[in-house]
Amino acid sequence: MIFEGRAFKFADNINTDYIISGKRKFSISDIKELCKYLFEDIRPGFYEAVKNTQSIIVAGKNFGCGSSREQAPLVIKEVGIKCIIAKSFARIFYRNAFNVGLALIECDTDLISEGDFLRVDLEKGLIFNQTQNSQIKFKELPNFMEKILKEGGLINLIKKYEGWPQI
Repeated sequence: MIFEGRAFKFADNINTDYIISGKRKFSISDIKELCKYLFEDIRPGFYEAVKNTQSIIVAGKNFGCGSSREQAPLVIKEVGIKCIIAKSFARIFYRNAFNVGLALIECDTDLISEGDFLRVDLEKGLIFNQTQNSQIKFKELPNFMEKILKEGGLINLIKKYEGWPQI
């Protein structure tokens, strides 16, 4: 699997309330409508900047911390972002993201700048920063996690194979 896009860089400790505010999550049930408010409190205009583009979120440590808002990874994926690269992720966000088919990559993000064009190759465990003509190696995902991503999430995988597939 390969993901390409422009880097949108965020700091450490981006919590799920920053991703999608509780005031929106509880009042809007339509996922497409909810997308319009992605990062509204910390990065106004983010939805407009990324809709209909190839984009990758790049962040520091502990991305997705805070309350377990399942809508957070779902809204990110729904807006068209297929991959997040961060130094680390909150464990529940990590699990929720893979469950909905949103790829997460853990590596040092210090050498990626806002606006860099990235090409992420999951199978090779490499990020090619085409803007800076550099590469970043990351730990490859286990086969079963790649399979979940390829099927678009855990529920899709289970439906397709009528249970957990032999991997």
